[in-house]
Amino acid sequence: MLPALVIEKPARLIRAIRLLAAHANADEAAGLADELSGITAMVAEKFTNDRTAEGIQRAQLLAIGGVSLGLEHLVETDDEQGDLDALDVLLDEGAEHVFQQGFRLIRELAALPEDTLVGEYDLDPVYSARRLKELFVDICTADPSETWSGYERYLGQLKQRQEVQAVVRAAQWLRRHHWDGPVKDPDLNAEGVIALAIVFGVEGGGRIVARTGQKEFERFVQTVRKAKPDFEAGWAALLANIPAPHQAIIADRIDSYRNSLLLQNIAGKVPMTQLFVELENYAGSEIDAEYP
Repeated sequence: MLPALVIEKPARLIRAIRLLAAHANADEAAGLADELSGITAMVAEKFTNDRTAEGIQRAQLLAIGGVSLGLEHLVETDDEQGDLDALDVLLDEGAEHVFQQGFRLIRELAALPEDTLVGEYDLDPVYSARRLKELFVDICTADPSETWSGYERYLGQLKQRQEVQAVVRAAQWLRRHHWDGPVKDPDLNAEGVIALAIVFGVEGGGRIVARTGQKEFERFVQTVRKAKPDFEAGWAALLANIPAPHQAIIADRIDSYRNSLLLQNIAGKVPMTQLFVELENYAGSEIDAEYP
């Protein structure tokens, strides 16, 4: 068997620098070198340690990755022409401008939720700064002698976090439109809120439930068992009351819960205590504790 072909793909900044000799004059090359040195010094001061050789070396790797991330965002193609375009951007716009573009991507990524469980700590400035630094180091560390996949990892995390954000925003909308008034709680279990809305949605009428307690759940189960509503009609009414940007998320979760054991048991004869435990598995902290 032939060995796999390994294609070297260093960071975009390194690929652009390799073209300097043929496509830039001495003054342009010197100017770029000065800018990159300034970026490295700034990164060392803010993120690593500008008083040790190791800190400066790590800062250099981060500067390479930060500039490369900005170039990947600004340049359209991933071929030699793209590398030439990247060099043009560096010489025309300046490496500092490109680095700021890359760092802005990291800052915006860090502001997106990582998980559908959102708490007060997510808004804490100290935690936010630590999360920003961790992302910056994870994505932008680029060894000039090795292949760098930072931009691909950035795109993957961006897609994942945007999907999480869509779930969180759908849950936040449901909370604001809870039938008994907006739910104001800094801690949010987004999937739990959506689960409650879908479970209670089978009752019909399009009423939005984003928080519940045991008494309300007991009333709901008794009503469903007595009236035997059409679950699909209830979900259609629920979706009709939800804005278009959030409908896809809710519809996807309806598909997931349609044949769930919880919904089957709600319509059956399973004891209320067992049903409530099953509901807690879906909604978690979005259920108010009423009894000791």
